[in-house]
Amino acid sequence: MKPDKDAKMAWLMSGLFGVLASVFLIFGYQLESADAINLSDKNALSILLMFILIFTIDTRYVWRNYDSALNGGKLFGFITLPKGTGDVEVTRKDFLFNYLSMIALSIPVMLAEFPGFFVYDAQDELNEVLTRSFTTHHPLLHVLLLGGVIALFHKISGSWNVGIFAYIFLQMLVITAIFAYVVTYLQKRGIGKKSRILWVLYYGLFPTIVMYTLCSCKDGLFSALLLLLTVFLIQLVSSPDAFLSDKKKIAAFVLTAVFMPMFRHNGFYAYLVFIPFALIYFRKSLKPMLIGMLVAPVVLYLAFSGLLSAVCHTEGTHHQEMLTVPIMQLARVYAYEGDSLSAQEKELIESYIPKNNLDKYIPRVSDLVKVGFNNELYEQNSADFWNVWKAQLQKHPIAYVNAWLLTSYGYWYPPAIINVYKGNSVYSFTYEDSSYFGYEVEPPGERKSLIPAIDKLYRYLSIGSFQQDAPVLHLFFGPGLYVFIYMFVFAYRLYKKRFGNILPFMPMVLTFCTVLLGPTYLVRYVLYLWLCMPLLVVTAKADKEAQ
Repeated sequence: MKPDKDAKMAWLMSGLFGVLASVFLIFGYQLESADAINLSDKNALSILLMFILIFTIDTRYVWRNYDSALNGGKLFGFITLPKGTGDVEVTRKDFLFNYLSMIALSIPVMLAEFPGFFVYDAQDELNEVLTRSFTTHHPLLHVLLLGGVIALFHKISGSWNVGIFAYIFLQMLVITAIFAYVVTYLQKRGIGKKSRILWVLYYGLFPTIVMYTLCSCKDGLFSALLLLLTVFLIQLVSSPDAFLSDKKKIAAFVLTAVFMPMFRHNGFYAYLVFIPFALIYFRKSLKPMLIGMLVAPVVLYLAFSGLLSAVCHTEGTHHQEMLTVPIMQLARVYAYEGDSLSAQEKELIESYIPKNNLDKYIPRVSDLVKVGFNNELYEQNSADFWNVWKAQLQKHPIAYVNAWLLTSYGYWYPPAIINVYKGNSVYSFTYEDSSYFGYEVEPPGERKSLIPAIDKLYRYLSIGSFQQDAPVLHLFFGPGLYVFIYMFVFAYRLYKKRFGNILPFMPMVLTFCTVLLGPTYLVRYVLYLWLCMPLLVVTAKADKEAQ
């Protein structure tokens, strides 16, 4: 790239980061404090412009010094970058050391939270297996695994706690094996002994990661498989011929890409959109084997999921899961702009969303509104729903923007307090200070902590006042900070045209885009932001080698 073009691209990408970061901070603050963005606030707009200028200039300055930081081998002064230009030899002993270390780190928390975190629709999924009544609302493979293991061990032991513990223990073995593989791969790329220990402790001790390693919800397995897929893509990009000549690697890639969306449906749509990006990147050296490897997971996923649905005689999912955003937009207009609605418009909205549910509208979570959606009417006549939606969009565009952003801003505003369920009562407590993590054990399980001190810590982090008590430290527990880091790194790589260091993260990025259209903002939906963070370090080696 010529110097002039290089400088223009650097300013363009640093400006893009500056605009996004500033908008996220200013609008996020308004949404957090006032439940709406205010475009007429001149002070906020002035601060926004100032932030854009500061972020753009500072980002450009940092990028000028980034290459010297790479040459020095350190990021943030303590994270060691991979050394050399080749790979380091690793053995099975390295993998076993990493694996057993993470298992050992998990055991104290398992004992403290015995039988484990059995939460987030866990009871519903178990009941599907016990009653042999299946739907596609929850991923069927996860329902069968969770319910099957728990039912089996309950039958053997007579204890639901034993069944829950058995499932979570087996899940922990799978997830930590993936973590161990990732750290071993980082070793292979030359991260060094100290960084190896750092990342083992990160995966084994960081509370946000541990919570989902030991939680029955599908998000732990889904995010771990997405992490594994990202590692495989890094290997594919770094050495396509070597990867495609290894039948075991190809098989592992295909199986990972098949099973990842089996634990969260949005993973399938993300992977489907990813394929064109991959084909464009490899267009100059496209091979039939590569095309087959990328496309095969789509065919196998559709076949496998269809077979499972047929065997289990599943009922179809409800439309409100896909219509969360428009439902909340209509609900906000109904709640805040009701005087502008005609009697006919009100009647039409209420025919799809019962008044009782509309009256329960709260800005940050859609559950209470969408649960009453009239699916039967929508199937018979979806046109009227979209007609009234379009009519209100023309009248109240800002209300629509606010309705959408209020269920998603917690993902990209770093200081956001995750307490979307405040006031909601569950089986063993009522959310008050925080709904960062579900924490509890749903029936038929019952918590029997063997290490109360650790249990007390996790309760405090999950539903206590931690987010308010430690405003700086809690930034590392929220997704917004990690979104900023990924944006910063990817903008730099776009500026340098190092697309190969971005492509492996595309399934993660596209999956993140799908949750912006979801029912609320919770850590469980974006756990992969934490899990994939170490991979930014190993791909920085390619930045270093490209200098």
